[in-house]
Amino acid sequence: QVQLVESGGGLVQAGGSLILSCSASGDTSRLIVMGWYRELPGRERELVATATIHGTTNYADSVKGRFTISRDNANGMVYLQMSSLKPEDTAVYFCNAQEGVAVESYQYWGQGTQVTVSS
Repeated sequence: QVQLVESGGGLVQAGGSLILSCSASGDTSRLIVMGWYRELPGRERELVATATIHGTTNYADSVKGRFTISRDNANGMVYLQMSSLKPEDTAVYFCNAQEGVAVESYQYWGQGTQVTVSS
């Protein structure tokens, strides 16, 4: 079993920065891909960023140049560094992990952490 727990969300002013953390427990060696998704108010969950266990990263166009994903494989951690935050970044952010690169790979989800960006 794998459990993901997010932390670091909160209220920030537009233009500010925030760092989200996700701690994975269990057999973390299975987690080939880890990443972050978000649910904007009234919208479906969407990709923010992903990182493979060997360092390949992928970002949504809306966050490129502003967000950075990183992994600490030895400690089962994944981070999302967010800067130049905009009110439209307001969402519940979820940590995600999957056991392979294929879309049918088993996925795990954290409980979510709220990020609110005020004007």
